[in-house]
Amino acid sequence: MLTPSGVGGALMQNAQLLSVLFMVLSMTSYQISASFAKQLFEVLDPLTVTILRLCFAAIIICLMFRSWKIISRLSFLKWRDLLCYSAALCLMNVLFYMSLGKLPQGIAVGLEFIGPLGLALLSIKQRSDYIWVLLAILGIALMVPWGQANSDNFSVFGTLCALGAGFCWALYIYFGQRVVQQNIGMHALTIAISLAALTLLPIGLYHNAAALVDTQYWGKAIAIAILATAIPYALDLKALQHLSKLSYGTLSSLSPALAALTGLVLLGEQISLLQWVALFCVMLASVGVTLRASRKKAVSP
Repeated sequence: MLTPSGVGGALMQNAQLLSVLFMVLSMTSYQISASFAKQLFEVLDPLTVTILRLCFAAIIICLMFRSWKIISRLSFLKWRDLLCYSAALCLMNVLFYMSLGKLPQGIAVGLEFIGPLGLALLSIKQRSDYIWVLLAILGIALMVPWGQANSDNFSVFGTLCALGAGFCWALYIYFGQRVVQQNIGMHALTIAISLAALTLLPIGLYHNAAALVDTQYWGKAIAIAILATAIPYALDLKALQHLSKLSYGTLSSLSPALAALTGLVLLGEQISLLQWVALFCVMLASVGVTLRASRKKAVSP
């Protein structure tokens, strides 16, 4: 017979397992959205798909978090950090979708993942931790099929776009940490996505107005926005109620592998054995840095 403390422990364990499931579902939802976006690239260019997704995502996020409540505080916000945060989000989305149009999904996500991983690696101070740097570098080197750099399955331009998206992701994290200090919660994300959409919309109308106003694409764009925005953020909020930052960071390291699997199942994209090894190196480096950061925080006075 279980004691009250035993029942409480079992419930806590079940809650954590459920949170892990939420995290995996969140990442899977995002990667499915990327696969759907890539399918849409067959009839629309990546910039147009990005704009459609951001426009609908801005509406969805605003409704989810009731962000009209922030209107009265807009004049008191620190706009320099918010604008940098918004610019990073905007460029990150554009560059990632451009890379997705040129590379297998797993490779695009793996290369983009170097951005936040590189930001974490910059905090390394002990020589023993440079093993994670070497793993990340090895991952990048193995990910690129040097002998067929411009084949149908690989693109130098796509690689540069993915790395650029990763750099913008790192900036997004950096300025996001500064924006958090303004205590406006998820409304910051609403502002960032809305500004990104409003910035790109005139460019999109000039570039391909017919596609943006063609309602036959709106259904798929809304589905992509829901899968990439509403579902992941809702599941992440649920998961973070019971997961530590260490667990969250470690589980996030699975993103490149989930991207590769999603690309394989939904798009029939094959990646080589060496590229699977490369993704494993990047994920292992991410897990290592996450564990190291947690250990460092635990022993600090």
